[in-house]
Amino acid sequence: MKPELLVLAASPSADVMAQLERHFHCHHLWRQPCEAQPDWLAGVAPGVRGVLTTGVIGIGPALLEQLPRLEIVAVNGIGVDAVALDVTRARGIFVTNTPGVLTEDVADLALTLLLAAARRLPALDRHVRSGAWERGMPLAPTRALRGKVCGVFGFGRIGQAVAARASAFGMRTMYFQPRVIEGAAVERCASLLELAQASDYLVVCAPGGAATRHAVNAEVLAALGPEGTLVNIARGSLVDQAALITALEEGTLGMAALDVFDNEPHVPAALRELDNTVLAPHVGSLTVETRHAMGQLVVDNLRAYFSGQPPLTPVP
Repeated sequence: MKPELLVLAASPSADVMAQLERHFHCHHLWRQPCEAQPDWLAGVAPGVRGVLTTGVIGIGPALLEQLPRLEIVAVNGIGVDAVALDVTRARGIFVTNTPGVLTEDVADLALTLLLAAARRLPALDRHVRSGAWERGMPLAPTRALRGKVCGVFGFGRIGQAVAARASAFGMRTMYFQPRVIEGAAVERCASLLELAQASDYLVVCAPGGAATRHAVNAEVLAALGPEGTLVNIARGSLVDQAALITALEEGTLGMAALDVFDNEPHVPAALRELDNTVLAPHVGSLTVETRHAMGQLVVDNLRAYFSGQPPLTPVP
């Protein structure tokens, strides 16, 4: 008999979805109308042994309590800050994620945002579309990247990939995270504040969660300064969003390029209306290749577990 799996979100990969149906008895919550979900869930919950979720959706204590037979939560993404890990650990529920397979695409987007901010690409696009270029309206020059400092907050796989790309553009790279990376060729700052003070561009790549919530606060933003740019491809929770809006509005921070926000998908009107922002809808890993690889790793983790083998990428 196939293990029963509660699927909270679909994979964009049709092949991954076909594999899920082939190997598991899938209950697709995402297909149910919102108003019907509570009753539907009550009907399927007693038999569910596995949950497939995403880093953004996660799984909270209330849903975990409804699933008495749950054995494994497979997260399609890196971040597990939306998973109630205290509950899963107390109950002995395995949690897996998908590290490694999305590193390159997320790092690519980080540099895309950095470049778009540096060269004011959204403003240039508007300049052409509005007819301002044709009317001879003047443009202010932007600044070159070469020789500038790219500070990376969080120097895991993605942070290191961002640093490598920034270096290829002639930037000097530095990093901060509490744990020293042995053998890293990139200079480590003693604190996030020191990194912000030294940086022209601060790229946030650190994990989310209580330990990093609002780590990028008003003091850090002020240290980055009126010529500085904040790039966030990690989690919205790492940045004090209210302080960020104030800094952008008052000009104490030059620019922000963001793929993640505090209460996604709800983005404050102030951020949407500012000219000194570049905004993307949390799409760092949204390529055909990476989303398939992520989904495949989810399937592989689930299949390994239910065949009596250790999951491939368990969360410690």
